[in-house]
Formats: sequence, C-alpha cells, structure tokens
Amino acid sequence: MPRKLRLLIIEDEAAIRTGLVDVFVYHGYDVDSSGHGEEGLQKALTGNHDLVLLDVMLPGINGFDICNRIREQDRGQAIIMLTAKTNDEDIIEGLSLGADDYVAKPFSVAQLVLRVQAVLRRTQNGLPQNQIIILGGALSIDCQNLAGQRAAETIAFTRREIEILQYLESHAQRPVPRDELLSKVWGYANPLDIETRTVDIHIAKLRRKIELDHTEPQFLVTVRGAGYRLVGLPP
Repeated sequence: MPRKLRLLIIEDEAAIRTGLVDVFVYHGYDVDSSGHGEEGLQKALTGNHDLVLLDVMLPGINGFDICNRIREQDRGQAIIMLTAKTNDEDIIEGLSLGADDYVAKPFSVAQLVLRVQAVLRRTQNGLPQNQIIILGGALSIDCQNLAGQRAAETIAFTRREIEILQYLESHAQRPVPRDELLSKVWGYANPLDIETRTVDIHIAKLRRKIELDHTEPQFLVTVRGAGYRLVGLPP
C-alpha cells in the first residue's frame, strides 16, 4: 500500500485550521498542523512533509520568515502560501522567497484542494537527472542541484524555477503560452479556471536571476500575444 502524502498546515485561525485538517484527511492525506509560527517552523524543518500550507499572518514568526527559513534548508520543499494580502508586493514577496504558489483568502476549499494536488503532482515527479542548461554561453544551470554559475557568481534556484526553465528549454522552438505553463509546470487540469499571477511573478523572478539586465531580457523573452520563449541556447 503506498504511503500517504504528508501535509503540514500552519494557520493560526483555529476554525480554518481544523476545517483544513478535516478536508485533507478526508482526501487521504496524513495531516499535521500548527497554529503558531515558531512551532510551525520547527515542524516544517523536522517533519519531512510533502507540502507545507503556510499562512502569512502568524503569531511568533510570520509566514514570509518561515518560508525563507525553510528555503535555507530545503530548496525543494513544496510550499503554498495562504494570504489575506492580495496586492502585488505581498504576493511577490512570498513567491520571491520560494513559495510554489499562493492562495488568497477567502478561498474556495475545492480550489485549494486542486492547487495542492497540482503542486504535489509536479513535486512527486522529481527533476530529470544530470541536466545542464547553458544560456548565452556564459550561464550554466545545473538542474539537479538547483544552482547556476556565471563566472564567479553562483545563483540559487527553487525547484519551480528550474521546472519552468526545463519546460521552456524543451519547447524552445516556439513561445509557450501562460496557460500551458500552468497546465504543464504547475499541473493545473483547468488552467483557464485558475485566478493566479504566479506565472508572471515567477518569470519576473527568473529574469532577475538569469538576465544581465532584467528590464531588457535577452534569454527569457516575451512574445507578445503568444507567451514566453527561452533563447540563447546552444545550437
């Protein structure tokens, strides 16, 4: 019998936390939870969870700091942030720290379950082994180790960022639409039904890492009306 996937829910509102635990147990997950930032952080760092569902506003340590601490230890941990803050700055902060996705409160429980399932489908597949992406002849990206090198500069990537680059690299002959990235990289079955800016924000994050000037991208370019394309690859 396959093991149950393990979730950690860090949410300080007791009614929401209890409801989410019940929902995900019903869907067959092994669920742990915490209502406090410091306790949640310790569980996240030591509990070997497949996914962390992380509220932003928490007592003790906020969700942004928890996400950052998790990423310092494990760049591959799947994280979805729950936030009542929906302005771009807060969403960008969470995703810049390495969250795979965000869900704004109030949220549909059914959509949250779908988002969790989508992220887990991708993370369970794992990354191809020993794959290197070369951009512009100067930037070498080691997909297995989530790291890039340009001269003396080392660049750290999240698992999701690498998956985006891998998908764009494997379809480099054409622009890839945003909805296709949501379907193939994030794993959403019906991307047109998903209200999220996570693709746009991840693209912006990647440009800040791989471009010499992120305001004038040379490698990760936008094809107006068609999507994103990765260029500068070896012939």
